Amino acid sequence: MAAWRCIEQCGACCHLDPQDRPELASYLTSAQLQQYLAMVDSDGWCVHFEPLTRRCGIYEQRPDFCRVTAASFDRMFGIAPENLNDFAIDCCRAQIAAVYGEDSLVGWRYERVIAAE
Repeated sequence: MAAWRCIEQCGACCHLDPQDRPELASYLTSAQLQQYLAMVDSDGWCVHFEPLTRRCGIYEQRPDFCRVTAASFDRMFGIAPENLNDFAIDCCRAQIAAVYGEDSLVGWRYERVIAAE
């Protein structure tokens, strides 16, 4: 069974363009939504995303809505802890495909990492 993992040098979740996420206001508080929108650069990427390394510049201090935890996903999406793994995998697959394409190297790497667990 696949186990959710965040892979290094991906950054697909750092593509924050609000036009791609019209439901933001339904799962973020108004303060979080303000913070989220302030993090979006003119190109749609997070201002903290480092494109050369494809890493988060504030990873240890990133906001709660950037974290994949049982508590944050329950609060934002109503996902029970026992469903978090499959839901997070589906989210990553969809975001990687949207950002890098259906048959991307990043998508291939992601599938390899989650299958190895």
